Amino acid sequence: MTKLTCFKAYDIRGRIPSELDEQLAYQIGQSYAAFVKPNNVAVGRDIRATSATLSAALIRGLNDSGVNVADIGLCGTEGVYFATFAEALDGGIMVTASHNPPDYNGMKFVREGSRPISADSGLVEMRALIEDARLPPRAARSGKTQALDTSGKYVEHLLSYVQRTKLRPFKVVVNAGNGGAGLVIDQLEPHLPFEFIKVHHQPDSSFPNGVPNPMIEANRASTIEAMRASGADIGLAWDGDFDRCFFFDEYGGFVEGYYLVGLLAEAFLKKQPGSRIVHDPRLTWNTIEIVKRLGGEPVLSRSGHAFIKQRMREADAVYGGEMSAHHYFRDFAYCDSGMIPWLLVLAIMSETGKTLGELVSARQHLFPASGEINREISDAKAVTARVQAHYATSALLVDYTDGLSMEFDQWRFNLRSSNTEPLLRLNVEARDSEQLMRQQTAEVLRLMENA
Repeated sequence: MTKLTCFKAYDIRGRIPSELDEQLAYQIGQSYAAFVKPNNVAVGRDIRATSATLSAALIRGLNDSGVNVADIGLCGTEGVYFATFAEALDGGIMVTASHNPPDYNGMKFVREGSRPISADSGLVEMRALIEDARLPPRAARSGKTQALDTSGKYVEHLLSYVQRTKLRPFKVVVNAGNGGAGLVIDQLEPHLPFEFIKVHHQPDSSFPNGVPNPMIEANRASTIEAMRASGADIGLAWDGDFDRCFFFDEYGGFVEGYYLVGLLAEAFLKKQPGSRIVHDPRLTWNTIEIVKRLGGEPVLSRSGHAFIKQRMREADAVYGGEMSAHHYFRDFAYCDSGMIPWLLVLAIMSETGKTLGELVSARQHLFPASGEINREISDAKAVTARVQAHYATSALLVDYTDGLSMEFDQWRFNLRSSNTEPLLRLNVEARDSEQLMRQQTAEVLRLMENA
């Protein structure tokens, strides 16, 4: 029995061809069909060099299992989410490795209603079918594949989140990182009053300007340079499959995703008072304060798209956000989108007459945060236990929703293990004191590193 290493917690991701190849893609199509038992499935792909051949093999596996495929072609991950719920299909598969290096590829899966399939809701079973050679025989009747262009409906849906007549003619830097976001920007452009300054705009599977991942600080330079050169009002950047959207203020300053969650929560609650807002445990105080002040109900969820989406459905939340730049919307089948957030932020800027910096600066000062700090730790459990023991007597609240969260009167932290790497991830925030936040961050890091 061959162990498959490309099956991860939320998706499939691996090096080509050693961990993922066309034969395995074909088998993944078979295993998805056996597990989900769908009739009609959407398949989309990103701009990577290997995505077209992997997608073709995946589709053959689905067709040979009797499944009809709506091939939506090049798109972002949210394109598959949209096609699945908008066309009332039984599921969807996106061929993408998001922000991984060029020699990687992978897949993300949903079932009916764009409900995610992750390790605890099907990926383990799908992997076992392949590893144990239990894939069913070829279906007596093959499924058919038809091209499906959902781009018109998708663009119309995106535009439904804003009142276009009220938008101001902002100058906007957009950095697709040579991923797929530029394709959608070009489709939206004729419908919007914005002047787009396009950086690394053309899809290029070799990623000549680096892997599209704005979480890496070095990757932000090109966006910042373009903003300063153009005098733009705001900067936007995306990862490869653009399910995450990153923001830069009018000065080119990177705005942590945490503060965008609060800003968008406020916008939704002003229009839909009393709604529920889902948030992750890494950084919480700013979001909770805003939601409660506006009469909403904050709902805590484990980090990760599969958990957030499930919690969104359970709570029927209007919006959910993670500090990692994932934003989820009830009207988007509770799924994440990298396009809806920036449209909403530009609408807020238009309505208020405030810059992005003005919209978030007060919250940044009230709740200064460290940003996520990663440390390679071999024994994460032992280190976490040591940190907890150190603060055990002074903590006002201890929570294990996702890793370890400990709260004190004026500061709090979350310490959690990565799902995919030997990393401990630390987030610290304080009340109204950047000095305290920095001091306590340094203290926790010393405890982690000296353990």
